[in-house]
Formats: sequence, C-alpha cells, structure tokens
Amino acid sequence: MNKLVIGQYVQQPGGFKAFIPATFPPTGDFGLHGKLIAKHTEAVRLLGKLDGITELLPDKDWFLTMFVRKDASSSSQIEGTNATMMDAIERENVEPGTQLPEDVDDILHYIAAINFGLERAKSFPFTLRFIRELHEKLMTQARITHPAYPGEFRTKQNWISGTRPDNAKFVPPPVREMEIALDHLEKFIHADDEYLPLIKAGLLHAQFETIHPFNDGNGRTGRMIITIFLWYKKLLEMPILYLSSYFKQHQKLYYEKLDGYHNGEVLEWLDFFLDGVIETANSAVATCAAITRLRERDMAKVQILNRTASETTLKVLENLYKMPIAGIADIVKWTKYTERGGYKVIDRLVSMGILVPLKIGSSIYAQKWVYKDYLELFDGNN
Repeated sequence: MNKLVIGQYVQQPGGFKAFIPATFPPTGDFGLHGKLIAKHTEAVRLLGKLDGITELLPDKDWFLTMFVRKDASSSSQIEGTNATMMDAIERENVEPGTQLPEDVDDILHYIAAINFGLERAKSFPFTLRFIRELHEKLMTQARITHPAYPGEFRTKQNWISGTRPDNAKFVPPPVREMEIALDHLEKFIHADDEYLPLIKAGLLHAQFETIHPFNDGNGRTGRMIITIFLWYKKLLEMPILYLSSYFKQHQKLYYEKLDGYHNGEVLEWLDFFLDGVIETANSAVATCAAITRLRERDMAKVQILNRTASETTLKVLENLYKMPIAGIADIVKWTKYTERGGYKVIDRLVSMGILVPLKIGSSIYAQKWVYKDYLELFDGNN
C-alpha cells in the first residue's frame, strides 16, 4: 500500500523531536484499491441493515442505553480501567455522595459524556467547541493521572508512553502547530468533499489521536466522536454503532495501526477501521435480533399470568430493558407497590427464569437481581 504524507518529525528546542502534521486532509492520490472500496460498500450496507432492525425495536432509547454502556466499559478498559459494564450498572443508582470505585467512576463519566454529546449534537454544530464540551463532561471530577483541564485544549507539550518527551514513544505537535492542525480538522469535518463517509470518519479519528489536543482523555474523546460524527452526518438514524469493543479486542493492533497512520500508512489504518465497522455492525445486528427473540420469549411468559399480575410484571420487564440490574427500591419505584408487594413481583420473575439473584459477596450494596439473559447479550466478556 502507498504511503501518504501525514506529517514529519521536527527537532524541537528541548532536545526532542515532535510530530508536525502536514496540511490535512493529506494531498495526493489515496489510491483506494478495489478491496478497500468493497469493504466500504459492505460496511455501508450493514449500517443500513442495522438501521432497519433497530426500527423494529420497541423503546429504542432504552436499548441504546445498553449499547452506550457497552462502549463506555470497553473504551475505559482500553485506558486501563478494570471495571466491567455490569459493575457500572450495579452502581448507577446508588445514593448521591456514595464513594464509587475509581474504575466504575471512569465508566460512568464516559456514559454521561456520550449521552451529553448525542443530545448536544441535535442542536449544535460538530465544531471544536463541541469537542471541548464533550471533553469537559468526560473529565470534570474524573480520575486523572495528571491535570486534565476539562474542556480546554492543552497549552503545553504532551507526549505518549515515556517519562519525558525525549524518551517518549510519540510526541504530538507543539501547541502552535496543534492549533493549526485542529483548524484543518474542523474544516475537514464540514467540507463538502468527495470522501466516502466512513473513510472520512476513519481519518477524523486517526487525525484527532495524532494531534492529541488534550492533556488527558484523548483516546476516550476520540472514540466517542466516531459514533457522534456518523450520526451527525446521518449515516445512522440511531447512534447505535460503537467501535470501542472492537478496538479493545484488538488493542495492540489498534495502537499499531494508529502509529502507522502518522507514519503515512493511512490505507492500512483505514482497512483496519472498516473491518471494525463491519464486525461491529454485524455484532449489533445480531444483538438486536437476539433482543427481539428474548423479548418475545419473556413477554409470552408474562402474558399467561392473570390480568393484574401480568400488567405489573410487564411494567417491571419493560424497565429491565434499560436497567437490567435492579433492587427492591427499583421494583417499588416502577410498580408503586410496597416492599412486600415488590418482593412478590421479584419472586414471580425469579420463578419464571427472568431474574436471577445477583451475587455480590461482601459488597456494601444491598441484594439485587439481574436480567441475566438480556445483560449477557451486551456484556459478553466486558
């Protein structure tokens, strides 16, 4: 594959070399070969298929919540978080002021940030200001290894994997060159050009990570903007495609391809990126189909109950699609029953094989129950 000029390493006064981006997008012939174009065509087809199947889902926003949680856990795990999606769901509704494990808090910050971004994008253009607001939501009061300055582009040199710039694995552009590169990136987002849409999304993510414009949180912010960009550009009717689980599964290769990108191996990166879209879209389609089957199975179980029990149990089942781990307080809230009545509903759902007790060992949290078959459609090994 041909190499393109993305930038070059330039010696800096501090005795290290920093990467200075060239004009973006890269000029010259991309030479998109038949295989890559075919992958793009297949990826777009699958996005259409995904849009179609999500239209058949009732309460689509509830299922979207689960996809967001899955992405949040995977993206945070890429950055070293050990908590799982299940850990985060368990602790989403704890009492205000409760001290959360730091790893869980990472995921909850990500969920809050992407939900903010999806809502904000409905009425605000996809600009550098939008990206800064997304970062502010992600990093405010979040766990950090060094000052994050939420919502602010960095004002000094940063670096990746090292104790200082001269022994780092990669040194992004100095501040002035960073500002120029960000201006090019913003213009690229809004340009009326001939780039294939998923090619543009792949370039956007790789270039953002190359610029590394924040002190901390660049990886998570960059992964969020992929889905928001695709939705903003109307490639998706519903923002349900999230690539973080693919990047987590192939984490070493993900970093290798990003490193190769700023060394000019753009087509190799795009090939990897399109593979991710195809794999993730296929997985999401399968998950949506499995949701439909599971819902039909469990709705049938509920409908054989007497009218009063059926109505109440159905109300709980519908809420479990959004919150698949529930305690007695959740059941009482959903049904308006007393605790005694709530426990009867739980016992009924357990006997029907819909809920199972959640074993939490010596945790300080009260007993909870999990809609295990449903959660496993999303959670997998994450």
